[in-house]
Amino acid sequence: MKRFLAAGMRLFGKPSREGPSPGVTKRFVVVGLGLFGSEAARALYASGHEVVAVDTDPELVDEIGPFVTHAAVADAREAKSLEALGGGGADVGIVSIGTDVGASVLIALALRDLGVREIYAKVTSLEHARILEKLGVTETVFPEKESALRLAERLSAPGILNVIPLAPGFGLREIAIPENFRGKTLRELELPRQYRVQVVAVRDFLAGTINHLPDPDAVLKDSDTLIVVGEESQLDALARG
Repeated sequence: MKRFLAAGMRLFGKPSREGPSPGVTKRFVVVGLGLFGSEAARALYASGHEVVAVDTDPELVDEIGPFVTHAAVADAREAKSLEALGGGGADVGIVSIGTDVGASVLIALALRDLGVREIYAKVTSLEHARILEKLGVTETVFPEKESALRLAERLSAPGILNVIPLAPGFGLREIAIPENFRGKTLRELELPRQYRVQVVAVRDFLAGTINHLPDPDAVLKDSDTLIVVGEESQLDALARG
């Protein structure tokens, strides 16, 4: 991919000035291309969105270049640099500068000044989160804390495979089929009545398939897992069978 040099910025491709197609794609600006930022950028681009990836490290920019719409070496603390990359037309900004609180704050301010509607920021401490929340960012993300909590929840209930908190006391979980559920159907189990939870999908690990409209009369197998939404206390009870 050709590399351009302009106004102190190294850019892959040509920044688009056009907005996203309604209902089809969004434009994301991802600043900071460490593990968190680069994985977010790749996943968003793979999902069909327009992604502008920015970092001050040329090696990280070179690495992400083929996997995003545009990648640039630039100082994102300056709104004019982000604007030159098309940041002014972005729908969402992701700030992944966890260790440098000052830079994180300035980048969030620059995105806000450009009118970016949603800003998500990686943080490394509660103090960092409070500062950014006062600036009006949409959401702060604490990857280490959230990963630790999910791991602790999984370890405390071995039948739980994945955990996604949705609201205080409410979440979505993927659980292994309890032994006493095997050979039965969802209709027979009556989980909404018995546990006040809703099964939204059934995954078959052996077949590598997921059914988001599960057949209530299909017999559950050892290789199945249930993806269920509900109150955490009820999900705990369901995982215990």
